[in-house]
Amino acid sequence: MAMSLEGVLPALITALSPVGDVVVDVLERLLERLYASGVHGVYVCGNTGEGMQSGIATRKKVLETAVRCSPPGKLVAAHVGASNLEDAITLARHAADTGAHALSSLPPAGGFEAIHAWYSSLASATNLPFLIYYFPEAAPGIRTMAEIQRLGSLPNIAGLKFTDFDLYRMSMLSRAGLTIFNGRDEVFAAGMLMGAHGGIGSFYNVAPELFLDVYRLAREGRYPEARRVQDRINDLISIVLRFPMIPALKAVLEWRGLPCGPSLTARPLSVEECGQLRFALEQAGFG
Repeated sequence: MAMSLEGVLPALITALSPVGDVVVDVLERLLERLYASGVHGVYVCGNTGEGMQSGIATRKKVLETAVRCSPPGKLVAAHVGASNLEDAITLARHAADTGAHALSSLPPAGGFEAIHAWYSSLASATNLPFLIYYFPEAAPGIRTMAEIQRLGSLPNIAGLKFTDFDLYRMSMLSRAGLTIFNGRDEVFAAGMLMGAHGGIGSFYNVAPELFLDVYRLAREGRYPEARRVQDRINDLISIVLRFPMIPALKAVLEWRGLPCGPSLTARPLSVEECGQLRFALEQAGFG
């Protein structure tokens, strides 16, 4: 089923056991909570979901759970980036067979021609719409507007997950007809003003209502109000980013009854850090 590529999509956190297995019941409850808030879909096994650090079987299980637990009309986008193209194509075809609605992938390391070849092969592996993952801080091989537009002209490329603060560039790409998902949580309101069709982000897992408010207010043209909500979001971000991000977000979810387990990419918070995080959040009204 063709889906509208827009809206608020949490970059889904992956619930893991201490030995790294997917904890399906916790993941189901996280999805239930996110959809109850009103989000428009989920983005599965990206950086926040630590997909690149997970095995293929784990990623398949997470996506299957997300598709199964997503109500009709909700968009499931699968990040299928991998260390090699063969694995990425395997994940892409599994996503299409499972019922995902869109695909995405970080670019590989290397120069632009290698990235172009990667996206050309991967995007043509299925008929699903594909979002390039533009993240110059982590993957600097895509540098210019001309390069992005060349990627955007490939078959099945629908747009970008745009994780950057250059909102002028975002606006030009949106005006050129590409679908844009804002990827910097700190500037979601500004991204909407500059042409984003929605957002994909980490902090959506713990504060989906705030991002939904920004989205609604921006769509209504009420940008002063959207900015005030964005300021509240940024208060939350500034507190959490005093600590390793994914373990901190998982700690918040655990305090809310969703024990999502360890991070694959960062050390756990110490007992002292957990106390500091919880105190700071309560003092700021996020308790």
